[in-house]
Amino acid sequence: MILIGTSGSTKCDWQLVDAQDSLVRKSTKGINPFFMDDVAISDIVKSLGPDILDHSSEIEVVYYFGAGCSSKHFAAMVERGLSMIFNKSHLYVKEDIVAAAFATFNGEPSITALMGTGSNSCHFDGDIVRQEVSGMDFILGDEGSRSHFGKLLLSKFLKKQLPVEISRDLEREFQLTKEDILLNVYIKPYANVYLSTFSQFIKERIENPYLHNLVKESISEFVKTYICSIKNYENLPIHFVGSVPYFFEEIVNEVVEEYKLKKGIFVEEPIDLLVSYLIKKHYRK
Repeated sequence: MILIGTSGSTKCDWQLVDAQDSLVRKSTKGINPFFMDDVAISDIVKSLGPDILDHSSEIEVVYYFGAGCSSKHFAAMVERGLSMIFNKSHLYVKEDIVAAAFATFNGEPSITALMGTGSNSCHFDGDIVRQEVSGMDFILGDEGSRSHFGKLLLSKFLKKQLPVEISRDLEREFQLTKEDILLNVYIKPYANVYLSTFSQFIKERIENPYLHNLVKESISEFVKTYICSIKNYENLPIHFVGSVPYFFEEIVNEVVEEYKLKKGIFVEEPIDLLVSYLIKKHYRK
């Protein structure tokens, strides 16, 4: 048996699988070592329950792909948290963009764009996952992500740059104050998740030209920064993974057309495709 987990900051999807197919599917709270230590990570893993944990001695490998695992330090923290539960399993811990690359690989070199709570991209040729620009989380990066949409929206709200009706709706729906925003962004943990919650507000009003342009500019900035930096990007299919291409597909398509990109597939959740890829990879004779 192998256990596969893919995690953003909001949610982690897990599947316990054997050589044939998936046996158990579970979701837990998201894991991000930027905001939690190894003990907190192990507590989340414990919430998988007996359906999976009762098989811990039979699990050969735990494949975990998650936000915040781009550095050795944070990947090691996740590994320690997992090892508290799966102490007899080999642990394979990589960042979430690797899962997206594996899930969308169809046998030819391609680019994968991951756009959810955060954002990232890579080139994958079936052998090596390469990045020209690494993801830098919501403070310094994450263009084209739900947290970036929220950051732009709240920044313009605080600067009184939003159209009156949008500002009024924000105040009415969230009872927003400057103090609350600064507390959630600068003091409390999971600021990126807090910011990403405002993407639903945007989605519900996406016909508003101002919000449409806000999202489009953010996605365009993502493409300029993370896609156009990859060598030969014009000739490579680009696969889009995550909640942004799923819920804002029309705007992503607009940007793809403007940049004359070669569009690949759109996938909201990569876990099922990833499971198929890893079953073939792990059990291949």
